[in-house]
Amino acid sequence: MKASRIFFGASAVLFGVIGLMWHDAETWQNVHQLFKLPFGEAISVGLMVLQIGGGLGIWIPRAVRPSAAVLCFVYLCFLLACVPAIAAAPAVYGSYPNFFEQLSILCGALALSVASSNGAGPRALVPMVRLGFGVATVSFTLTQIFYFRFTAAGVPRWIPPNQKFWAVLTTVAFALAALAILVNRQARLALRLMALMTALFGALVWVPVLAVHPKSHSSWSEFALTVLISGAAWQVAQVKAL
Repeated sequence: MKASRIFFGASAVLFGVIGLMWHDAETWQNVHQLFKLPFGEAISVGLMVLQIGGGLGIWIPRAVRPSAAVLCFVYLCFLLACVPAIAAAPAVYGSYPNFFEQLSILCGALALSVASSNGAGPRALVPMVRLGFGVATVSFTLTQIFYFRFTAAGVPRWIPPNQKFWAVLTTVAFALAALAILVNRQARLALRLMALMTALFGALVWVPVLAVHPKSHSSWSEFALTVLISGAAWQVAQVKAL
């Protein structure tokens, strides 16, 4: 069983469990628009249950393909749930980051679906998966630029030399990764390094925050989302035809 599949599955389960534990806008900050649908809470709970099932299912070799399809469906729903915010404020950049975060995760699920299929059809999705994740990485770069003060503040003070240095370095790293992925030059290396970097975000930024504020629903949500994006990047890097 590939480590990337184990990690991606575990991150999906983590995100789903956190979503089921707390039903509020802080926990569901990325897809809270689902609550506004008729029977929205039931739909949301159902999607989280499916996500947990899909995450567990991809650990089982014979169940990888259907489980990947389930995760694709779930993350497509999460992606569409971000569209109303963009439609309501298309000129405001703050409406877009959630959409591209969900796009990156959907690309991870699609990459897993491609990897578990031998057909020509799924293989044709490889360029779309790569470009989709590349565009999402552009968004990660812009988010760190537009919210640079918050990016720097999130860096632990004990890491030398200073917070601004690491905020600038990670922003440049995102930009270079986006370029490599979009032009398909050393894309696999860029994706693996990005997976490592975002995993370090989770370990060095969000774990200490959770240790100090264990009841913060938004922090748990951000931690789970960061880990899930890391797993998605690693999963996209595993696509052989990249």
